[in-house]
Amino acid sequence: MKVLLCAAVALLSGVLALGQEYKVLYSFAGAQANDGATPLGNLVFDQAGNLYGTTKLGGATPFCTGCGTVFKLSPNPDGSWTEAVIYSFCSNLGTFSCLDGALPVAGLIFDRKGNLYGTTSSGGANSCPFASGGCGTVFELSPPSSQDAPWTETVLYSFCGIYTNSTCLDGALPLSQLTFDASGQLYGTTSTGGSGGSSGGCCSGGTVFELSQSASGWAETILHNFCANGGDCSDGLAPQAGVTFDRTGNLYGTTERGGNYQGTGTLYKLSPGTSGWTETVLLTTKQSLAAFPLGMVSTDSSGSLYSTFSSGGQNGDGGVFRLGSHGAAAEFSFNGNNGDGPTAGVLIDVRSSALFGTTSGGLSFFGTVFKMTAPAELTLLYSFCSQPNCSDGSEPTGGLTEDGLGNLYGTTKLGGANSQGVVFEIAQSLPKQKGSQRPQIWRTILPTDH
Repeated sequence: MKVLLCAAVALLSGVLALGQEYKVLYSFAGAQANDGATPLGNLVFDQAGNLYGTTKLGGATPFCTGCGTVFKLSPNPDGSWTEAVIYSFCSNLGTFSCLDGALPVAGLIFDRKGNLYGTTSSGGANSCPFASGGCGTVFELSPPSSQDAPWTETVLYSFCGIYTNSTCLDGALPLSQLTFDASGQLYGTTSTGGSGGSSGGCCSGGTVFELSQSASGWAETILHNFCANGGDCSDGLAPQAGVTFDRTGNLYGTTERGGNYQGTGTLYKLSPGTSGWTETVLLTTKQSLAAFPLGMVSTDSSGSLYSTFSSGGQNGDGGVFRLGSHGAAAEFSFNGNNGDGPTAGVLIDVRSSALFGTTSGGLSFFGTVFKMTAPAELTLLYSFCSQPNCSDGSEPTGGLTEDGLGNLYGTTKLGGANSQGVVFEIAQSLPKQKGSQRPQIWRTILPTDH
C-alpha cells in the first residue's frame, strides 16, 4: 500500500512539475561545506527581494561546526538563487556556552533600518541549570557597512540572568519568532522559566516577554508567567510560538499544554492596562477536538483568529482552528492522507482570504503544502519527497512567506540534494491540483468559558 501511495504522489508531482509550480531554490550542504543545515523557521524578505532565514545546525566556527547559521538567498536574473551564510553561531565561546547564541529554531524579523532580529534556543552569557550550553538569547544582526564587510551580531539579551530557587525567573529556552510593536519594542515567548509552575527549573510554565530599548541598552519585562495558578496550569503551559498583535494592541498566542480538561493547550490573549498586562484564555483545547497547538496566531480583517493544532481532531491527525470575533470556534481536521501534525501557523492571503500552511504526513508521508478556502475546502499544493531521494525536500516544519505576486516560500528540515533541507518556492499564478479528499466543512467546537 505504501508503494502505491508513493507512486500516486509521484504522478501528481509530475503534473505539478510540468507546470513548474514547485521549485527548489536551494539545497543546504551542512557544516562540512561551511553551510547551514536543518532550517526550521519562517523566511523573511528584505526590500530588494532577498530571502533570509536560520538553520538550527550547520555553520563553521573555530568552536562549533554545527551550532546554526543565518543565511541570505539572492535572486539572479536567470531565475536561480545564490546563498550566503551571513552569520555562524558560536563565533564567541565563553566559559559556559556560545556567548553569541546557538541553535536558532525560529525565523527572523526586520526593523526599518534593515537590521535582523531573532532568538537562539541555546547559548548566551548565563549558565543553564537544566540544559547544557546556555538558556538562549535574543540577538540583532546589523548589515555590512561596506560591500565586503561582514554582518555584525549583538546579543540583546541572555536568558536565565535571574536565577532564584532553581528557576530562571526571566525565562529560558526561547523557541519563538519575535514581534515588533509600533514603537520598536520586541516581544516573544520562552518555552520554560518564569515564576509559574510548581517544580521550578525546566518545569516552569514559560513566559511572554518584552524587550525595551533605552540609552543603557535593552531591558526585559515579563508580561505573563504561565502556570501562574499552579494546579492544571489553566492559563497555559509551555508556549512554543511567538505572539501576534491586533489593531488595538492586544497580543495573541498559543501554548502547547495547560488549560482545563486534559491540559492539551490554549489560545490566549494578553491585554495592556495601566497596571500591566492581563491574560484571558480564549480557548482550551481537548484531545478529542484539538490538541497541542504549536503555531503562531494569524488574524483576518474581521478579527477572527487562526492557528493549527498538532494532534487530536476528528482523526487524531491535527488540523486548523478558527475563533471568530464573537467567540464562535470551529476546527478543520486533517485525515493523514491530506496531512497531519502541523507545527506552524497559517498564512492568510489578504487578497483572497485563503489560508496556506504546511503539515507532516500526506500521501507521501513526508509533508505537504496546503491551501484552504471557505468553507474549509482543502487543496494540496504539493506533497514532499515526490522526487527520487527526496531531492525536493521533506518534512516542512516552518510556516510560509508570500511575495508581492502571491508566490509562496518555505523550508524543509530534511531532503534536498544533500539531505540537509531546502528552501522552496510554489508559484501561485498557475492552476492548482486539488487533493483527492472531498470538501469538508468546519466542525463547531466550544470556546472555554471566560
